[in-house]
Amino acid sequence: SALSGGSLSTDEEGASKKIANQMDNIMDMREYDVPYHVRLSIDLKIHVAHWYNVRYRGNAYPPEITRRDDLVERPDPVVLAFDIETTKLPLKFPDADTDQIMMISYMIDGQGYLITNREIVSENIEDFEFTPKPEYEGPFCVFNEPDEAHLIQRWFEHVQETKPTIIVTYNGDFFDWPFVEARAAAHGINMYQEIGFQKDSQGEYKASQCIHMDCLRWVKRDSYLPVGSHNLKAAAKAKLGYDPVELDPEEMCRMAMEEPQTLATYSVSDAVATYYMYMKYVHPFIFALCTIIPMEPDEVLRKGSGTLCEALLMVQAYHANIIFPNKQEQEFNKLTEDGHVLDSETYVGGHVEALESGVFRSDIPCRFKMNPAAFDFLVQHVEKTLQHAIEEEEGLPLDQVTNFQEVCDEIKAKLNSLKDVPNRIECPLIYHLDVGAMYPNIILTNRLQPSAMVDEATCAACDFNKPGANCQRRMTWQWRGEFMPASRSEYHRIQQQLESEKFPPLFPDGPPRAFHELSREEQAKYEKKRLADYCRKAYKKIHVTKVEERVTTICQRENSFYVDTVRAFRDRRYEFKGLHKVWKKKLSAAVETGDASEVKRCKNMEILYDSLQLAHKCILNSFYGYVMRKGARWYSMEMAGIVCFTGANIITQARELIEQIGRPLELDTDGIWCVLPNSFPENFVIKSTNIKKPKVTISYPGAMLNILVKEGFTNDQYQELQDSASLTYVTRSENSIFFEVDGPYLAMILPASKEEGKKLKKRYAVFNEDGSLAELKGFEVKRRGELQLVKIFQSSVFEAFLKGSTLEEVYASVAKVADYWLDVLYSKAANMPDSELFELISENRSMSRKLEDYGEQKSTSISTAKRLAEFLGDQMVKDAGLSCRFIISKKPEGSPVTERAIPLAIFQAEPSVRKHYLRKWLKSPSLQEFNIRAILDWDYYIERLGSTIQKIITIPAALQQVKNPVPRVRHPDWLHKKLLEKNDVYKQKKINELFVSEGKKQVLASRPVEGTPSSQVGDIEDLGTVKIPQPLVPIANKRKRIPAAQESQELSQDLELSQSWREILGPPPPLGTTKEEHLVWLRFHQKKWELQARQRQERCKRRRLEDGGMVTGGGVVRDALSKGLGSYLRRTARSILDLPWQIVQV
Repeated sequence: SALSGGSLSTDEEGASKKIANQMDNIMDMREYDVPYHVRLSIDLKIHVAHWYNVRYRGNAYPPEITRRDDLVERPDPVVLAFDIETTKLPLKFPDADTDQIMMISYMIDGQGYLITNREIVSENIEDFEFTPKPEYEGPFCVFNEPDEAHLIQRWFEHVQETKPTIIVTYNGDFFDWPFVEARAAAHGINMYQEIGFQKDSQGEYKASQCIHMDCLRWVKRDSYLPVGSHNLKAAAKAKLGYDPVELDPEEMCRMAMEEPQTLATYSVSDAVATYYMYMKYVHPFIFALCTIIPMEPDEVLRKGSGTLCEALLMVQAYHANIIFPNKQEQEFNKLTEDGHVLDSETYVGGHVEALESGVFRSDIPCRFKMNPAAFDFLVQHVEKTLQHAIEEEEGLPLDQVTNFQEVCDEIKAKLNSLKDVPNRIECPLIYHLDVGAMYPNIILTNRLQPSAMVDEATCAACDFNKPGANCQRRMTWQWRGEFMPASRSEYHRIQQQLESEKFPPLFPDGPPRAFHELSREEQAKYEKKRLADYCRKAYKKIHVTKVEERVTTICQRENSFYVDTVRAFRDRRYEFKGLHKVWKKKLSAAVETGDASEVKRCKNMEILYDSLQLAHKCILNSFYGYVMRKGARWYSMEMAGIVCFTGANIITQARELIEQIGRPLELDTDGIWCVLPNSFPENFVIKSTNIKKPKVTISYPGAMLNILVKEGFTNDQYQELQDSASLTYVTRSENSIFFEVDGPYLAMILPASKEEGKKLKKRYAVFNEDGSLAELKGFEVKRRGELQLVKIFQSSVFEAFLKGSTLEEVYASVAKVADYWLDVLYSKAANMPDSELFELISENRSMSRKLEDYGEQKSTSISTAKRLAEFLGDQMVKDAGLSCRFIISKKPEGSPVTERAIPLAIFQAEPSVRKHYLRKWLKSPSLQEFNIRAILDWDYYIERLGSTIQKIITIPAALQQVKNPVPRVRHPDWLHKKLLEKNDVYKQKKINELFVSEGKKQVLASRPVEGTPSSQVGDIEDLGTVKIPQPLVPIANKRKRIPAAQESQELSQDLELSQSWREILGPPPPLGTTKEEHLVWLRFHQKKWELQARQRQERCKRRRLEDGGMVTGGGVVRDALSKGLGSYLRRTARSILDLPWQIVQV
């Protein structure tokens, strides 16, 4: 038995059975994928940027680390910022295998150094100073080394000598570090052994003893600069306030030989810009974040804002004793409730809408058509509005205010004067009313967090689910899904077909695989592909989009760690915003005193705190986006949907009020751009007896919206844990959603769409009162790439909108700019040097992928890349990120634009090479004229510029009733037709222009008042007719000119005939018991019967006029000949008797 191994196998079976059972008992694995250094930082509360006492206790015990909160003074790290200049072949990117480093420029704690390679640089460079602004000093000490090896060795030795704690680059991960490493290796020097830096698995250069800060990462994530301004020159101009030195890369090698001093100045300018940008913006921001995020500075700089949010949440969850959820995993081929395969699902986002186009200037009157009922509504709520603003927003008790009633009376007087003249032409106030930190505050107000999204099963099992419990808050959101039209049974049938098929092997020459051998991802891919083919044939479509409103329950008693994290980060940002305002006031005071040094100091502090609050804004807003990020630990589509839907409702409600008291121009996701009449109540000073706040300024436009938000979006179910031992909760009302007022501004310019019925969203230019540009959004001038001509035109045209005193003069001044650039194109740039022309008509596009990855796709940048590879070699297009600069040629004529893209680099090539390839690409072997002007497709560029002029100038001008200011750019056909219709004196009126308006309903009115026509019984004569809303009889506009008194009398008679007897005479008196009461009752009803008889007579008369037939009781037409020639003749004859005549000639 022992030899046969029977007892042994039994023991093994028992052991394996026990192990299997133990594994079955493991329900889930959590927190297994948290990186070690993050885990340690969270558990031991160790963060960068704090002081610690470290006590070594021998190898047997871990060191004892104690934080010193009493030490707050920051240390001064040694910061080294460097930049390199290299050689390169013409028209090619520097190649570390063949090119050399010409210069390394670097700054260490404000002292500059430059090392030159005398093999390339023609002469020794003396020490010099580069100080672009007084506050950015740059004294430079120069080392002239004989060759590249000595240059690299000198730099490594200086790094070893100074031992920097932070090394700063700009795009160093991609260019500077790899190039230095490769060139050092070419000379037998190991960079890692010399200074400790090497590439990690993420392709980033790091060292154990030193931090590497790549400023480009900060610019991309936290600077809020447009994509087109992410290079060092543009970022330095925007953040440091000076224009850096710029050189053409193609000229650098020549300048190293001919103008070495100029090249040296350019080289050190990059090091100066990198150093001071880091010290002024990046260092304080990363330092501030490191105090709360459990990561090293390299990661805090480079990780996405969603990852930083998750790190903060992990800290809070750990200290709240909450186990982290696992990362969200994709569910393949998810089915809808009715059995369709979901292709994608998401939520409906924020509401963005463009409402008007044109120029709005605070000094040029515009037309307002307002609703008096809206001003009645505002007047009724003035006291409540001001009280809310004083007590809730300013935190000032009302009993300490001394001039409350005077301010209320002043506001009411202004509102009543607007109500009395609702239609007016007046100078506008241009405002941006936006909700401060809208999405975070919606989260905080409604206690939204992923773990609080509960269903009926969760609530049914909850101990707090008792009668009268107020902890379930139901909120609405909109779900949008794209699914395939095939049914569940069809999907299962396709799965069965796939299970009987074979699929390609995982590795070459391997056996074919069965369906069950594929990974779940591969299975889903084949299922979806086969199902899409089936739907295309059977249903003639592969997608069906569905939007539905869903309701989700939010638990108000869930552990509030997520909400607490968002609140702490929001308050941290508000702290920086507060300091920004403090230093702004100090700056104003310093300007008044004229102290230059104090002005400089205050200006720097103001810029610093503005940058810090902006950077915190980026991460704060990511708490909303994070919950929908793939792989998020705290994932919740419902929460993201609720946040967006609530935000859209807030903005929509604000728009409903604004369009009745002014003109909304543009709706953002978190605000509304609008113009209000100049006489609208603005800012009011509230005086109080409070020592800390003797005066506060209340902005009425913001206050009137905040009271609406309070009434419509306050959470009255907010619950806070009062006693954790007895689990006692306190319910209170919570609302931290407030509108903030920005403005008034000098001007706002909104472009128009070239397509009929469409508007251009998120595109506008706004100017401050001092004429400076406050905001420029959505235009090509801010984008990367795009046609340079269009960008130059846009950068010069917006300032012209500030000239002139009428709309006609404004458009005339703008037209001068447009005409100048049109003249340049129509004259084929006759008076412009070739270098400027190349700059003007070139277009720059970057290829995000390798050329081979685009396959058979066609585009201008793909054609350019292929042609670059033709004459510069295939190595040019082997990597992603190729920058393609091209122009559009006229030949080959008739070819699409994508095939007429010519790389700009060909014009810098040797003449023989240039001629050969131009003849080939233009398909013109006999071509003799190689001048750029003869090759360009001028009509293409005129059309491109004309399109921009239409959007910014001509179409908005037409919509504002201004004659076309640029006649060479004609209006689109639809606009031309629209203008002819508007100006046609014989135009037929629309039906809605022929009837008297019921009058606009009062703002936010929700239910009919008792006694209105909707609650009354109709007359017996109307039983056969369809009941219509008031007015009962449509009243036509009279064409005859009549005196005002007679018009008023006729209008009152018409109104009398269109209203019910109860509205005119009032409620009937009771029948009573005495003779006098009987007489009163009878007289009332006699008046009522007389009125009803007149109304019946008038209705019959109008029916006869309309159809020419006899009308019997009940409104049924008896005349069968109400149509045809006889009816027409009768109506014509009758109209001569009944209708007023038009006097044509006397």
